[in-house]
Order: sequence, then C-alpha cells, then structure tokens
Amino acid sequence: MIALLLQLAVLGVALAAAALTLISFVAFITATKMPHLHQHEEEKFFLNAKGQKETLPSVWDSPTKQLSVVVPSYNEEKRLPVMMDEALGYLEKRQKYGSDKVRVITLVKNRGKGGAIKMGIFSSRGEKILMADADGATQFPDIEKLEKGLNDLQPWPEQMAIACGSRAHLEKESIAQRSYFRTLLMYGFHFLVWFLCVKGIRDTQCGFKLFTREAASRTFSSLHIERWAFDVELLYIAQFFKIPIAEIAVNWTEIEGSKLVPFWSWLQMGKDLLFIRLRYLTGAWRLEQTGKMN
Repeated sequence: MIALLLQLAVLGVALAAAALTLISFVAFITATKMPHLHQHEEEKFFLNAKGQKETLPSVWDSPTKQLSVVVPSYNEEKRLPVMMDEALGYLEKRQKYGSDKVRVITLVKNRGKGGAIKMGIFSSRGEKILMADADGATQFPDIEKLEKGLNDLQPWPEQMAIACGSRAHLEKESIAQRSYFRTLLMYGFHFLVWFLCVKGIRDTQCGFKLFTREAASRTFSSLHIERWAFDVELLYIAQFFKIPIAEIAVNWTEIEGSKLVPFWSWLQMGKDLLFIRLRYLTGAWRLEQTGKMN
C-alpha cells in the first residue's frame, strides 16, 4: 500500500513537472519580445476646440503641465460624464492646475484597458500623471492623498515614484456583500499576485494611481499586458526598477456597469499572472535598465 502511494506521488510530481514545462514552453514561444508601442497615424493627433488636427505631445518631451489625468473609456456613455464633471470641477478649483481641459485620443482598434492607458500616458504633458477609471468609483479629491503619499517617498530615485490608491481597508465590508464564490476568487487572485509577481501591495487593481513623469515613462514603456492584469505587470516592473511605491487608502464606491465577467475575467487574469512570471523567468520578456525608448 505504501509502495503504491509512493508511486502515485512520484507520478503526480512528474505530471506536474511536465505540465509546468509545457506551460513554460507555450508562454515562451507565444511571447512578443518587446512591448507593442505602435501608433497608427490617426492616433498621433487630436482635434482642438476649433476642430483642427493637432499633433499629440510625447511623454519623453519636457512637461508643460503640472498634472495629466488619463481616463480609459470604452462604451462609457453613462458613467463617464459624471466622473468628468467631478474631476473637472475639482481641478478648476485648484488654480495651480488651470488646464486646457480635455483631449480625446481615439484609438483605431480596441487595445484593452492597459493599452488605452498606455497610449494616454505616452501623450501626457504633466509632471505628474494620474490614471483614473471612467466609472468614478474613487472620489477624485482623493488625489490629494496620493500626492501626499508621493511626496512622502522623497527623495525620489531618478525622479521616479508611484502612489497607488488602495481599497484593501474595505476588504471586510466587501466580503460581507459578496458571494462565497466571488470571495474565493478574490483570495485566489490575491494569492497568485503575491506568489507570482508583486510583494507588499495589497490592492494592485485599484484604477487610481499617480506617477511621476519619469516613473510613468519607465514602467509603461516596458509593459506587455494590455488587458485587465496590466496593473500587476506594471507594479512588477516598478519593483524590478526599485521605484518606490506608496499604497494609499482611498474612498471607493461600487458603481454599476462593470465590464468584468466574474469567473471568466478572473480566469483570464490568473492565466496572465502565470504567463507574466514564466515569461520573465524564461527570458522571453526582459527588462532593460534604460527606460527611454523610441
């Protein structure tokens, strides 16, 4: 009986090793060597208030504003206006931001949330760059908390630092409102993030993050993932470059209209997490110490 159990154990280990080898091989051969940085010709321009085409700036140019806000939007006709009203109303009260208000970058194809934010980052003018979700789930004035968190990280190495909004302090409340199945998925995802990619950040997925210009250009120019798990790779890259990261509690409210399909979206993100780790581990993806790219 013991001999049979040992044989089964050895067989199980062998099968697991074979499966991991196969998955690693698939992850390696399907990986693109460099992040997608291609811009279609139509994506290099925006329409100004007069309806005329103007060339978009580059994040590698010198900043001309103190803050840029990047809001990815796809089928957000209902939620975006409310969020924009709150954001613009707040920013106009802060004289130092002024602003020539809104620029719309229309993408030729759907690049996913991460891809859309990346294109916005690459066209930003601010010394600091905030990414914020179109649903307005995070109260926009909480940017002040992120600014303080960013300043508390000084001195910034190579002018790089990141402040991440976090909903981790609301975890107990959210568990009470979720089904057991969704709670299990949440804990499973958090474990995979910690085990495979990012240590020390409890909430990697909050869509409210503030970057110095240098941190944004360094991390997003190395980003491969363009769908829902892009935040995890982004923070993995930041930790590789030893960019200081502050996790800041923010006010957050559940807003109807989420595009995440609970089971399949979490399954996709789980696959992405595994592939992020394996592709960097096998050398299919590499991070270079120089951050500036054409």
